[in-house]
Amino acid sequence: MKIYNTLSKKKEEFIPIEPGKVRMYVCGPTVYNLIHIGNARPMIVFDTVRRYMEHKGYEVNFVSNFTDVDDKIIKKAIEEGVEASVISERYIAECKKDMEAMNVKPATSHPLATNEICGMVEMIESLVEKGHAYQAADGTVYFRTRSFKEYGKLSHKNLEDLQGGSRSLLVSGEDQKEDPLDFVLWKPKKDGEPYWESPWCKGRPGWHIECSVMSKRYLGEEIDIHAGGEDLVFPHHENEIAQSEAANGRTFARYWMHNAFLNIDSKKMSKSAGNFFTVRDISEKYDLQVLRFFMLSAHYRSPLNFSGELMEAAKNGYERIVTCVANLNYLLEHGASGDLREEEKALAGEAEGFLEKFDAAMDDDFNTADGISAIFELVKFANTNANENSSAGWIRALKEEILQLSDICGLIVEKKEELLEADIEKLIQERQAARKAKNFARADEIRDQLQQRGILLEDTREGVKWKRV
Repeated sequence: MKIYNTLSKKKEEFIPIEPGKVRMYVCGPTVYNLIHIGNARPMIVFDTVRRYMEHKGYEVNFVSNFTDVDDKIIKKAIEEGVEASVISERYIAECKKDMEAMNVKPATSHPLATNEICGMVEMIESLVEKGHAYQAADGTVYFRTRSFKEYGKLSHKNLEDLQGGSRSLLVSGEDQKEDPLDFVLWKPKKDGEPYWESPWCKGRPGWHIECSVMSKRYLGEEIDIHAGGEDLVFPHHENEIAQSEAANGRTFARYWMHNAFLNIDSKKMSKSAGNFFTVRDISEKYDLQVLRFFMLSAHYRSPLNFSGELMEAAKNGYERIVTCVANLNYLLEHGASGDLREEEKALAGEAEGFLEKFDAAMDDDFNTADGISAIFELVKFANTNANENSSAGWIRALKEEILQLSDICGLIVEKKEELLEADIEKLIQERQAARKAKNFARADEIRDQLQQRGILLEDTREGVKWKRV
């Protein structure tokens, strides 16, 4: 497996720190509003990376934070006349709904910045003691950028070039800095803002220190993969490296992965341009599985253009897979029987080739575009080689392979219609009649049929009870 490492600017063979295990950190959203489709791209991309790692047998410790204290959160809280925590809790819940709708798996840990303040204070104290940070007169603590000799190694910028463009690093109090390139680790509170106690002043952390501390706590001082959007390379990830390696005295992350930007109709997404879309906006027109399919239809390091025309193409592509699976289910439900026949075994070997092609694409820096092409080839193969004369064993094998590859991409391609309560009750009555007639095979068949549709039966003294699972 090869991963393009932003740090080295080349593809490298993936070798985990600990055999069989992957420690992966992905920068999560700042929760002051509904997530937009730009937020969705890294969520979908790195969820797919995680799924593929698990498919290859790795145990993945996947951490993605929520930034729940920030100027934008505070501004919205003041506008609504509520505590900042009310805003962040609201939009964390909404974000999780959107993630579930996109079939993004919950992280192993979803740490909140506000729960990790003590760790941030401790890391800042360590940086001050080691001479990498200093306190200004008003209590602001700055990182001494030039004290970290390798600063710029991720973004491939040198300090001289940065000197002229240092405005992107400024937060407040430029006149207090020893050097314009220094950045904030801790800042004093302002009226109406949430704050925490610290050795320097009542205040709150700078943005960059959050991920350094949360990554260390949940994954250790050195991790395998750190990921996020390419807009985070500089200054956020560059500053994370400086803080973490200066504090811990060791490599922070071995592999750095960054997805490219998402444009809207070939333009940068912005509210002022009227081309700003939340995931919730898209869900009103499309199944969010279509959005996921669209995001994976291009390589994650390639810029992706979002448009109505391209979403329609993604919808058609996604439905090709869904339709194929539905057709295979129809064959299974309408007479297909028996195990794999001798003449079908050669076809089964041919079908395995599509799995190998998929793995080869994903092993090459997670090339989901080519991976989806392999799924399409498998779908075409299934449409050609499965019919009413095929054995159930062959049809089931084809279906399982399509489902397996789709699931690695996080695509739900087997649509299960939810049974109405009247239909459930009717099947339960039929099961009861079968049991009374001692037709236990039919009774078990109905129970299994309901279970496959997410209905769990419980036989009690009061009768049969059921619930959806």
